[in-house]
Amino acid sequence: MAEPEAAAEEMDALIDDLDYLPGHFHLEMQLNFEPRSPASLHARDLKLQRDGLRQELALTAATQRPAVRHLLGAFAFYLEELDEARESFLEVAREDPGNLNAWANLVHVYGRLGQKEEEEACAERLAGLMGLAGDRGAAGDPPLRAARCLAEQGYAHGFDVGCASPEERARVLEAGIELYDKALGHAQQIPNEEKRGWYFTMATLFIRLDGIFLELGSEEQKRLPAFNRTLALLQQVLKSSEPHHQGRTPLAWCYLGMLLERKDTFSITPMGIHDCGFSGTDPLDCFGKAIEIAKDQPPILNHLAKIFHFLGKQDMAMGTCNMALDTLRDPELNWQAYCTRAKIHVRAYLHDLERSKMGLGGMPDRNHLACAKADLEEVVKVCPGLKTYLNIGQVYYYMGVDAVQEQLAVDEAALNQALVFLAKAGESELGATLPELQLLRGKCLRIKGEEANAAACFKRAVELDDAGSSHTEGFGCLLEALLAQWSQAQLSDGELGSEVDAWLRCAQDKYPAARVRQELQRVWRGHTGEVLGLARALVAQGRPALVRLLFETMQREGTGPRRGRRAFSFEGP
Repeated sequence: MAEPEAAAEEMDALIDDLDYLPGHFHLEMQLNFEPRSPASLHARDLKLQRDGLRQELALTAATQRPAVRHLLGAFAFYLEELDEARESFLEVAREDPGNLNAWANLVHVYGRLGQKEEEEACAERLAGLMGLAGDRGAAGDPPLRAARCLAEQGYAHGFDVGCASPEERARVLEAGIELYDKALGHAQQIPNEEKRGWYFTMATLFIRLDGIFLELGSEEQKRLPAFNRTLALLQQVLKSSEPHHQGRTPLAWCYLGMLLERKDTFSITPMGIHDCGFSGTDPLDCFGKAIEIAKDQPPILNHLAKIFHFLGKQDMAMGTCNMALDTLRDPELNWQAYCTRAKIHVRAYLHDLERSKMGLGGMPDRNHLACAKADLEEVVKVCPGLKTYLNIGQVYYYMGVDAVQEQLAVDEAALNQALVFLAKAGESELGATLPELQLLRGKCLRIKGEEANAAACFKRAVELDDAGSSHTEGFGCLLEALLAQWSQAQLSDGELGSEVDAWLRCAQDKYPAARVRQELQRVWRGHTGEVLGLARALVAQGRPALVRLLFETMQREGTGPRRGRRAFSFEGP
């Protein structure tokens, strides 16, 4: 036994001398830590991220597909789908027998499966590829493999699951960028086009990081170095002349337009704009260039449309969707364009509805809902699924309620159809864990006068929300439903006081304080009489602290961010 132990110690010493370690299960990502949320909600988040990643695979360059498959394998592992995880890693190993992460990840999976011989065989293969085994000649080019190993690990940090705050997300993104920097240090033999793929992914991580810095109100000097470097990375990506990288090029132009729009968030023009030759470049020209290059590529046009939609450029998003549909109209092959176009119509309707509620505009144009319904019905026919059911359920809900305050039923049949689609969405294991679905069901039932059923849905929506979420609409709707039950004598004073006390404490533990205060102000302003009655009931129950909190909230004017309506931003059918 002494000989194997000595060999193991020697191997450990060699590993300690390395500046990298293959595999994904040791990375400093929330994915690899004990989840903070309940197991069912963590599994939901993993599955949603995996669905998005599978769509990413269709647009990913061949050189980066192993990085995607590694992540799919890691998600399967944490979902206890060990056979699928093993197959993901074996697929990478079969296509690239020199892939270090594949063998390291297989060691981890075989260890969990208790297959000792396979685990040891993979570990030996890994040691040989890293140049750690006795036969150095078998190692080939360890620096090349190390570079690709580190780049694949860096890629994974863009898809972490479980980050509870913007600061945490920023740390994960920074760690991913550091891994790419390490990869570039080993990358002397990496082909230029493959390196440009790394530059592109690094640029996306930097852009997301800058977005977090903006959200946190970070100082210019903290943002500036990364901003300038992102411009330089995109400049390198745009030098690509290979036709099979045309999908990357239009997205790079789009990201460049995003950065140039952000230059006004600095007090002076960032020097990187001048250094990279983008002085005087108009962001709209960048967006136009992106669309022009992708004009015959529906998948890339759809990706661009989603970005424009996210940026609030709805006319540009709509035009890009229409281009994609002009090129490929079949909803089975191009459902993304129909879904994105429907979301654009829904957002336009909701924007006008919010303005109408505040007295800033006229009635919203319900033709937006008709157009969204037509698009989603095309998708439902050929690609029925959770996300399509949820999105079309949302459209039918707005068709069924008034376009002034969302308080009256104007089309009972549309509300019933919304509930039918939501029931279909809820049939799936994943659908039952989505707070969006419970919120929408509750709103439909509330309009139909079923306050108790609505309250049960709103409670479930709050329970399913992630800690730190800013989506407080479910909590506000729950308070309104409880007040309505009390005013209709369905709840006693004591029951109402206990319910409000319990769910207010739950909301304070789950949501940011400013969001809770904003939601309370909205409810109190709209239901002043009921709130005064509630206050009297709470005083009688000996809950003066809760009464004080309610009145303090009522007296403060809302200075927080605009109320966040929960977005229905799913991308799949």
